[in-house]
Parts: sequence; structure tokens; C-alpha cells
Amino acid sequence: MFRIQTLDNIASAGLDRLPKDRYEVRSDIGEPDAILVRSQNMHEMALGPNLLTIGRAGAGVNNIPVEEMTERGIPIFNAPGANANAVKELVLGGLFMGLFPAITTFVALAIGLGLGVFLRRSG
Repeated sequence: MFRIQTLDNIASAGLDRLPKDRYEVRSDIGEPDAILVRSQNMHEMALGPNLLTIGRAGAGVNNIPVEEMTERGIPIFNAPGANANAVKELVLGGLFMGLFPAITTFVALAIGLGLGVFLRRSG
């Protein structure tokens, strides 16, 4: 059985893709065959001799001791572009928040003008 240690909260949608009969995935595994990490700093971690690979759920590898892993022949994988939807949502949210005062002013004017026209017609 392949033993995978998770260092951060990894989405269950991804972990569920690993068959339970072939992979043991937990955060408290000692001497893992593989490590899945998001943002935890691994530079000061003691990495055992059984380690075969490190997978990074994100774009960069600045939190992984790349030089040490290269010397040991341990490949490192990352997921560039995996956070593209989150970045898009953040940008759109910022745009909408920035536009909110203009939108509310426009709506208030439209309502005010519409109400004024209605009052003039009925009065």
C-alpha cells in the first residue's frame, strides 16, 4: 500500500480519486511514500528515506526544499493554473465591490427619477 501524508487541508474531491485499497492517505503518517502539500513550509522538516515524491497543490515550490530533493532524486510536482478559478473570482469580486457605489447611485437615481415622473403624472 502506498502511504501519502497530507500536510495541509487537501480537497476531498481530489483525495477521493485515490483508491482506498491502494493508497493510505492521512495527515499523521510517519515515513510516507509521498507528501501532498499546499502552503506548509517543508524546509525544516525531517523527510524520511522512504519518500519517493512530493506533490504541491499550487503553482510554486518555494515552500519545498527543492535543492535537497533534487540531490536525493525525489521528483516534485506542482499544479500551475489550478487556482485560476479562485483568482478569477477574486478579481471579479473586487471589480463588483469597486462598482457598487456607482451601481447603487445609478439605481437610486433611476428610482428617484422614475418616482418623480410617476408623482407628476398622478398629481
